[in-house]
Amino acid sequence: MAAPRPRVALVHDWLTGMRGGERCLEVACELFPEAPLYTLLWVPGSVSPLIERRRIVTSFVGRLPRAATRYRAYLPLFPAAIRRLDLGGHDLILSLSHCVAKGVRTPPGALHLCYCFTPMRYVWDLYDDYFGARAGLATRLLMPPVAAALRRWDRRTAGVHRFAAISQHIAERIRRVYGRAADVLHPPVDVQRFRLAEAPGDFYLVVSALAPYKRVDLAVGAANRLGRRLLVVGTGPEERRLRRLAGPTVELLGWRPDPEVAELYARCRAVLFPSHEDYGIVPLEAAAAGRPTIALARGGALETMVGLDAGDEPPTAVFFAEQTVEALAGAIGRFEAAEGRFEPKALRARAERFDRPAFKARLEAWIARAVAQGRAC
Repeated sequence: MAAPRPRVALVHDWLTGMRGGERCLEVACELFPEAPLYTLLWVPGSVSPLIERRRIVTSFVGRLPRAATRYRAYLPLFPAAIRRLDLGGHDLILSLSHCVAKGVRTPPGALHLCYCFTPMRYVWDLYDDYFGARAGLATRLLMPPVAAALRRWDRRTAGVHRFAAISQHIAERIRRVYGRAADVLHPPVDVQRFRLAEAPGDFYLVVSALAPYKRVDLAVGAANRLGRRLLVVGTGPEERRLRRLAGPTVELLGWRPDPEVAELYARCRAVLFPSHEDYGIVPLEAAAAGRPTIALARGGALETMVGLDAGDEPPTAVFFAEQTVEALAGAIGRFEAAEGRFEPKALRARAERFDRPAFKARLEAWIARAVAQGRAC
C-alpha cells in the first residue's frame, strides 16, 4: 500500500508584489497545488493568480494601519506575528524565507524544510543600509536594541529540519549566522518570457528596486560621466535622489509591466548591475534576452555569470571590483572594447541552465530526499 501523501503547508514572508522570491513561490505552488499558504500579510492582486487562487492565511500584521504600504515599519512585530500562525494538521512545512517565515511554529511530528533567500538582511549584513546615516534620528536611536533582539530571535532555527540556500554565498551566510549547513538550489529564471533581438539598441539598462543598497547611483554616475544613454526601471525610496543626480542621458522609467521590461532587456546594449546581491536574477534575465551584464564581482553574480577572462566558456558578463563610479565606468569601457565577443545564443544557453523547469525538478528532488531522510540535518 502506498504511503499517504503528506499534508503540506507553504509559508512566505508577505505577498505584496512579484519579485524573485514570489517567482520561487510560484514553483512551490505548482508542486503543491492544494497546499494552503501562510503569510504575514497579503495585498490582493499584487501577486500572480497561480499564488492567489489557493487558500491564504494571514497574520494580524495585515490588519494594522497602512500595513499594505508601510508593513516594514512593523518589523519588530513580525516574529510574534509569524509564531501566532497555526499550522496544526500539516505533516510537511515548506517555508520560503528572507525575513521571519522560517520562524513559524512547526507542529509536532511535522517536517519543516526552509528555502532560505537570506538570513534576515535588515539586522545582519545590510543593517547600515536600512537603519544607518540615511535613516531618521528616531530610527537610529531606537533600532539598535530592537535589532539586537531580532538577531537573537533569528538565530533560533531548531524548528527547521533542513535548509536550502539560493546561492553558495547565502549558504555561507547561513553557516556563519545560524551555524547550519544548507544545500544550494539556484532560483529560476523564466527563459520563455524573453526573446532575442536582431541587434541591440544604443542604451544601457538598470532593472532594480531603487533602494540604497542597490547602488543605482553608481550606474547613474557612470552614465553621466561617459555620456551614455541609461534607462532605469524600478521604484523605491531612492527615486527622488536619483532623479536629482540624473544627467541628460539618464531616464528613470518607474515601474513597467513584465512584457515591456522583457523588451527593454532584448534591446539594451548591456545591463548594469552594481549591487552586492545574494543571488541576483537580473543578470540571468538579461542573458535569457541575449544581453550581457556589467556586474560587481561579488555575491551571487559570480555563481551564474561567466567573465571575459574565464576562458573555458563564452563570456556573459564584465566584472568590476569596487562599488565606485570610476570602477563601473571602466568596466563599461572594457565591455565596449570587447562587445563583439558576446554571443546572444550563448548568453541564452547560459540562462537555460537556470530555467524554471530545471529549478522545479531540483526543488522537487530536494524535497523528496528530505522527506525520505526524515529530520536528518
